[in-house]
Parts: sequence; structure tokens; C-alpha cells
Amino acid sequence: MKKIVVAAAAAGLSITGVGVLGATSVLARTDEPRAFRPASLKWHGCSTDIVNGAKPYDRLGPVAVSKIIQCTELNVPLDYAHPDGQKITLQLTRTPHQGTGKAKGDIVVNPGGPGAKGSLFGPAVYAGNSAPMQAAYNVIGFDPRGIGFSKPALSCDTNNTNAPRPPYGHGGDKLMATWLKRSKSYADACARKYGKGSPVNLLDHSKTIDSVRDLDTIRAALGHKKLDYYGGSYGTYLGQVYATVFPKRVGKMALDGNVGPSSVWYGAQAGQNVAFNENMEYYFGWLARYDDHYHLGKTQAAVRKFYYGLEAKLTKKPVVKNGVAAGPAELVDNIQNAAYKRSQAVWHTYGAGLSAYKSGDLDTFLDTFGAGTTGGSDDNEFAAYHAIQCSDVKWPSNWRKWQADASRMDRRAPFYAWYNTWYNAPCLYWGAKPGTPVKVGHTRDLPKNILLFQATNDAATPYAGALELQKILKAHLVVQDGDRTHCIVHRGDRRAGGVDSYFDAYWLQDKLPAKPTVHVSRLPDPTPPSQTTPKT
Repeated sequence: MKKIVVAAAAAGLSITGVGVLGATSVLARTDEPRAFRPASLKWHGCSTDIVNGAKPYDRLGPVAVSKIIQCTELNVPLDYAHPDGQKITLQLTRTPHQGTGKAKGDIVVNPGGPGAKGSLFGPAVYAGNSAPMQAAYNVIGFDPRGIGFSKPALSCDTNNTNAPRPPYGHGGDKLMATWLKRSKSYADACARKYGKGSPVNLLDHSKTIDSVRDLDTIRAALGHKKLDYYGGSYGTYLGQVYATVFPKRVGKMALDGNVGPSSVWYGAQAGQNVAFNENMEYYFGWLARYDDHYHLGKTQAAVRKFYYGLEAKLTKKPVVKNGVAAGPAELVDNIQNAAYKRSQAVWHTYGAGLSAYKSGDLDTFLDTFGAGTTGGSDDNEFAAYHAIQCSDVKWPSNWRKWQADASRMDRRAPFYAWYNTWYNAPCLYWGAKPGTPVKVGHTRDLPKNILLFQATNDAATPYAGALELQKILKAHLVVQDGDRTHCIVHRGDRRAGGVDSYFDAYWLQDKLPAKPTVHVSRLPDPTPPSQTTPKT
């Protein structure tokens, strides 16, 4: 459930380096000194940036969502302990139902990250909905505090991802010193801009519990006694904490690609490392099955050897051309998307990019794996990811523990272990007081109608977390066996008895699966374009 540095796989993702420390959890208090009463929402046309951001979803169904999307802004307290104090602004969107009469409800949605923009996740979910769902429900997207079009939006160092960055490597004193210096520099930049003494001290008010209270403010501003909610990835953690803190205010809640609550946040990296490594191995095998298409090797072992050989070559000499570069870090940043989502578009894109390098077509290789060498980038999601995860809970402060854990995991899962470590390393130096996580499910009034969705081979939020969450919440669970996709709703499974049929029955008919756990078979692996028969 971690966010990718350069290019995220389609929707729902992620968590790059979800880590979890086994800190003692407590039940969050809901008795703020005085409840904050939001102003009523006034919907209006959206900015050009939001409309253009919604346009890619127009092609997903008969409704052009970019033509009907609406926007509003919601002021919320920076600190809910002081509801009359400093305010920040959340950006909300509404993609309205297409039925006659009043909508069945407003589904508030969150894509996770943490740090992902949610204002555009609203039209994405709406576009993926079936026609009956589009007729029945408005979908409400929102950019959480500090994210996207909300104000202020976090950004600490726009040059942080200029390419080529240092390799993630496999340990070594020199490389570790380089990354530790970069990580401290980034954390210090965030503290200067958003820590104590800054105009808006977002670092001390970006915890999950702050966004949970924002979520309840959105519910109140919409005029509802109860919240209808769909969350993916980190959005599942946001939902499970909301259900614990405000259990009587839950209407319907569907959670997809589930975070295990005992692993927030340092400890979750171990499960991710193993799962990403396994999914990449599967992808190497898929590329080998279609060697006549990609020419990377006829066996999984041959493709693996090519990939890690390429990583070593790029470590010695990155590909740089016309202000674009691809080194080993950029290679991993991008190709990990193949472990996030099992789809033709994703798997073919990276297979073709690797094939281009082998054939000498460096332009195509750079188009696939490259990033700008200068000029900075959109740093918002990276900054927001750390603002949330680094302050939610206390991370280990001793680098030797991180090093020992990463070295041990690298022997078992070399694809992801050090990447995950360096992605999260700013938490070693984070300039905000850490919180204590809510003990999920620790309430007498736990909702009894929460529905979970999970793939067994989800790398970003491994399956074990969903089983843990199901037990804690006493929730129903829809499992897609053998799928290697992070978040499974709206991934093309519209079969009778398939994933989306359970999603629709829940929202349209108030119907939970007949059994606490139901298993759904996965769809077949994708094939390359114009290719139908794999090698045996």
C-alpha cells in the first residue's frame, strides 16, 4: 500500500513501503472539546485541471464524467482540538447519479496511497460503476488534507526525484551514507516548510486520525447521519479507523485491498517485500512464456538474469538522452507496477520497454522507464505519504535495526527490500511528534455490515492483512484466488458471481454474501497484443 515514486499503477494503490511498528494501540477519543460544524456545501463547476484530470475516465463507460463532475471546497480545522482555530481547505468532487429523482445516496471514496489524490478517484469509481450503480449513487471524491487540490498542498523538495537517482542497491556503506543523507535532507525540508513555526503546521496534523475526523466532517457537510464509504489500499485503513472511532455513523462500508491494522507502519514492509518479489518472479515467467514476443529469455530464470543484469548495467552507466534518464532506481520505480496490477496494458508496456533496451531502441526504453534529469517533479504524493505514515506511529530510530532488517529481507526478496527501505527512510528523521494508532475494532458498537474485497496475491497489501482485519471487524470477505492485482473491484470481473456482482449487490440490494468468506476465481492472465497462444 505504498505510493510509487514515479509512476503509479492504475488506481487504488498503493502503499509504497507500508511499514508498521508494533506499538501499543489505544482507542482513539472522540470527545473533542466541541464538535466542529461545517458550512453547507455549494457545488459548482470544476477547474480546468480537475475536468482535464477526469477526461481519461470518459472512455470507461457511456457517461462522460468530465462533463458532469461538480466541485466544492470544505474548510476544516487544522487541529480539531481547536475547532475555532486555523482552517485548511479540502477539495471535494461529486459525480452525480444519472437516475430520475433523488439519489440512493452519496458514496464517499478514497484511493489510498497514502497521499493519492482523491478528487479524481471519485469520477474514476463512478466510471467503473455499472449502469444501475450510476443511476443510483452520487460518488464523492476528496483530496485529503495536504493532498492534490486541497490547500495547502504539501511539497518539500521538487528536485528529490530528478533522474538518475542513486541505485537502491543491496547494502554497502557508501550507498547507505548517500541515501541516509538524502533522506535526512528531505525530512528536514518538510520540517522547515510545514513543521512547528511554519505558517501551517501540517506535519503535526496529518495523521490518519486527522483525516478520519475530516471524513466525518464531510459526512456532516453532506447532510447525512451516516457515512457510505468505499476505500482502497490505505483508504481501507482510513475506513477501519473511522468505523472504530465513529461506529454508529457508518452506513455502508466496502474496503478493497486491505491493510492489516497490526502492521502500521514499519512492520508491514516485510510482507510487502516478499509479496512483491513473488509477483515479479511470476511476471518474469509470463515474459518467458511470450519469448517470441519480447525476446528476453525462454525461461523464468533467463528473464530474471536479464532483468538483474540490466539493473547492474544501469548502475554502472544510466541511459541519459535529451534531459531524460533511466538508472536502476527509475527501472525499479516503474517496473514494480507489474507487481501491482495484472493487466495487458501494464505487463505489455514494461515487457516492450525491456525488449526495446535489448534491441538497442533506447528512445522507447526511456519513454517507458525514464524521468527528467532537471526541473523538479510533482512532489505532493511523496510528501503526503511521509506526512501521514511517519507521524501515525513511532518508527524505529536506530538505523542498525533498519539495516539488519533490510539485509535479512534482501536475501529473501532482493527485488524490493532496499527500495522499500529507502522509500521510507525519511521517517528516521521526521519532524513531527508520532501518534499512537487507534486499536481497530476496539468498540462495543462495531458495525456488522462491512464488506471486504481482497486478492490472495496482492503485493501492496498482502492477504494476511485482510484475514486479520476480517477477524477483527467480523466482516464479510470476497476473495479473488490467485489474482496479483492490488484492489479487485472494477478490474474487469463483471461475471455473474464475480467480484463486481458482490459489490453491486451490497450497494443496490443491501445484500452481503451468503457466507462470511466467499472465493471467486481469477480471470485468465493477459496476453500480449495480437498474441493468443502462450508457449508451453
